[in-house]
Amino acid sequence: MNSELASPVAGGVYRDRDLAWLEFNRRVLHEAIDERNPLLERVKFLAIAGNNLDEFTMKRVGALKQKAATQIGDAGAATRFLELRASMLKLLAQQAELWTKVLLPELAKHGIQIVGVDELSEEQAVFAREFFRSKVFPILTPLSVDPGHPFPIISNLSTSLGVMLRNPETESRSFARIKVPSTLPQLILLPNDPSGAPGERRFLRLVDLIRQHLGALFPGMILADVMSFRITRGVGVDLEDDEAYESVAEYVEEEIRQRRFERVVRLEYAGGGSAEMLSLLLSKLELTESDAFEMPAELDYTDLFAIAGLPIAELREKPWHPVVPPAVEGRETDLFSVIRSGDLLVHHPYESFEMTVENFIRRAAADPKVVALKMTVYRVGADTPFLDALIAAAEAGKEVACLVEVTASFDERQNLDLAQMLEKAGVHVVYGMVGLKTHCKTALVVREEEDGLRCYAHVGTGNYHVKTARHYTDLGLFTCDPMVTDDVVHLFHYLTGLSLKRNYAKLLIAPMNMRDRFLTMIREETAHHVAGRPAKIIAKMNQLEDREICEALIEASRAGLEIELIVRGLCVLNPGIAGSTETIKVTSVIGRFLEHSRVFYFRNGAAEPEEGKFFIGSADWMHRNLSGRVEAVVPIENEAHRRRLWKLLTTMLNDRRQAWEMQSDGTYLQRKPDDGDGDGALGSHQVFMAAASPGGGAGSRTL
Repeated sequence: MNSELASPVAGGVYRDRDLAWLEFNRRVLHEAIDERNPLLERVKFLAIAGNNLDEFTMKRVGALKQKAATQIGDAGAATRFLELRASMLKLLAQQAELWTKVLLPELAKHGIQIVGVDELSEEQAVFAREFFRSKVFPILTPLSVDPGHPFPIISNLSTSLGVMLRNPETESRSFARIKVPSTLPQLILLPNDPSGAPGERRFLRLVDLIRQHLGALFPGMILADVMSFRITRGVGVDLEDDEAYESVAEYVEEEIRQRRFERVVRLEYAGGGSAEMLSLLLSKLELTESDAFEMPAELDYTDLFAIAGLPIAELREKPWHPVVPPAVEGRETDLFSVIRSGDLLVHHPYESFEMTVENFIRRAAADPKVVALKMTVYRVGADTPFLDALIAAAEAGKEVACLVEVTASFDERQNLDLAQMLEKAGVHVVYGMVGLKTHCKTALVVREEEDGLRCYAHVGTGNYHVKTARHYTDLGLFTCDPMVTDDVVHLFHYLTGLSLKRNYAKLLIAPMNMRDRFLTMIREETAHHVAGRPAKIIAKMNQLEDREICEALIEASRAGLEIELIVRGLCVLNPGIAGSTETIKVTSVIGRFLEHSRVFYFRNGAAEPEEGKFFIGSADWMHRNLSGRVEAVVPIENEAHRRRLWKLLTTMLNDRRQAWEMQSDGTYLQRKPDDGDGDGALGSHQVFMAAASPGGGAGSRTL
């Protein structure tokens, strides 16, 4: 399959952000296409691409359909949706071709199969019947539709079987829906067939098993037609009056409740059903034909995570075990003493999240000298160790405050439960801020020491989430620099109180000063270039969309300033356009780990590149980050840390294994390694792992 992934563009310097996002998902899908990746990793990326498309449909298509329905804001919303649909259909066709013609046959070579009910051995058929009888049949709820039974509410992203029934006595026809239980595995691992090959793994789809036994659900009725389908609802309910609620928590509770009734924006269905069935579903769900997507292969690609997770070492990436930074080796290391001796910069998942970030919070909670502990929570996961640490600190009489962002998309319920548990334990909990999401990743520890109170802070680029810390690349700074920690103290006063402080000594805080500071530094860098001084901008982030930042970059490019952007996801700025973005290059790095860190570099006239200005933090150059969220970006001033970040950035810019170059028409070309490329041929992630590993050579512990 061709690694050049074309898609429509908006034309000129800017491109449509949603089409740019779909282009990003094509790069993710290419990881499933790339034969250099182990087989089960390719299956994983196929499932990720499917999950990404679900989220895109819920968020972006849902918002677009709402605009089209209300005719508010975007008069061309209906036309834009048709553009997105065309691009989505191409993506779905590519997924189906990859799965059916490439990955399924490759899996079969290794004894991994998804089989139909007519392909079961006698022993497996017996197992399947008993599985249905004991585990499936009792929890199924067939819901018929007739004058006494309204069309059922169908939950978001649920798989269903639609059945057209005929009564043999009256010849009347009716429709029924059966929800495929999400509490059961969607792919059932069958017992090994004694006559099969050793190590063989065969799976049966739960939906196929239910379909085989539909007669048991409708005894005496004739099954005239059966079709499996899946619906997607929009998210981001915009309640009419948030001031009518007592608190942010109450507002979010209502939002979660209403989300069950949000408008259906997509119907996915398997082939084979009748036009009558499809027409009925579209009518009942209040959809048009353009909202329906026939799925030529899998109905729900996220089911494939079960196969991707199989413990077959030879079909997976070699496991990576994060190393413990030398400065904090040993569980009894006094982390506060380490930080007092100098700032500590950590790079996850190459360096251990557990022995740095977790250890920082855990030790603060247990240390009798600590008098206060504060942190922000955006996403932490259900099994977070931070919950126990914060509760223990509160029970020990420490001043503990935690801002829990209860509006974090798709984590609202979990974050509400977490906040309530903390509140019951005596933690001062703030449920986010009205009108702003709190997205900054900051923690503050106040400690009573011989010379008085000393503050320690962690400012990071990623969430306090133990699972994503193993798969997302993020950076974090531990410091007791009084100017930084004083800024963090004021930031928490803003988050928990009514502070309107806008001038921060070192931190860039959105929505206060961050946008203006970035714009100023872009213009200063342009002035350095015009004056003949060394000048360059390198910015690494997840997404680029903010129009003011883009306009400043365009002006800098027109002046001839060299600008390198490392943007993993969507980028609305087309590079390399004469007279506008001619000196701008855009690189996207996709691979084993999800690139999540944000790094900003300005040469600032420095003789040596490592002497320039470096920043890390939580914000992308997106309008929502700079204007609609609370974000924190911190300068990195330690000389060794600046060299480390420079090496990180140049490694990614020189990557010829995982990197894609954005073209001036908005398409991307994957770089190919040449002879003599050295580390570039390995890819950034492999280089960073090798450098972090003990005995990693000259570059060890420097990335």
